[in-house]
Amino acid sequence: MKSQYGSAPFMKIFRRLLLCSIVFALTTARATPERVNANGDVIEPPNLEVSTETAYLFGIIGNPNSYEIGAQFVTARWRLGLNDNPESFFRGYNQVYFLTMAEPIFRGPENYYFGISTGFRYNFVRPGSRFTPYISGGVGLGFIDSHANIPGAQGQDFTFNILTAVGVSYQINEHWKANMGLLYQHLSNAQQTDPNPSLNLLGPQIGVTYSF
Repeated sequence: MKSQYGSAPFMKIFRRLLLCSIVFALTTARATPERVNANGDVIEPPNLEVSTETAYLFGIIGNPNSYEIGAQFVTARWRLGLNDNPESFFRGYNQVYFLTMAEPIFRGPENYYFGISTGFRYNFVRPGSRFTPYISGGVGLGFIDSHANIPGAQGQDFTFNILTAVGVSYQINEHWKANMGLLYQHLSNAQQTDPNPSLNLLGPQIGVTYSF
């Protein structure tokens, strides 16, 4: 039962997902990378990878409601382009991604948000390093249980989204990576209602990735 814009059952589930992600990353971190050559350079980025990521987001920039939102993402990424010049700052590879998201709203007028997004991610590969910084961005759409009668709540169920993230991944072994970063999310219905109280969210994100 939700009270004063909070949700205890959703919070318990989110905490368990977060704890499982951390425990998994720590227990597999002893493995040795295999996708490297004698000099420690990455030979070839994966053609396809699938990841699960968890974030905790806080409302920022103007909305009168103190939003706190959990986010669970399942993402597929395909390699699209490669820069293998070891002298280049942009040595790395681009990926196109598609993701689904489920977001319980722990604090705020609404209760949940479900959506999809597609976009690009660029990975900066450093010679001899297991750490790979990345940036990503995409757009999508979804549905929220809107409450247009509450100031600052979303004006309708159908909502667009924008996702941007920066972070770093750690190569655990040939197939597994762990990552952590900072995620920004924007929700808005693109002026389909008046007023159109958009929602801006920012928070930490962690996850694990399997490469094929």
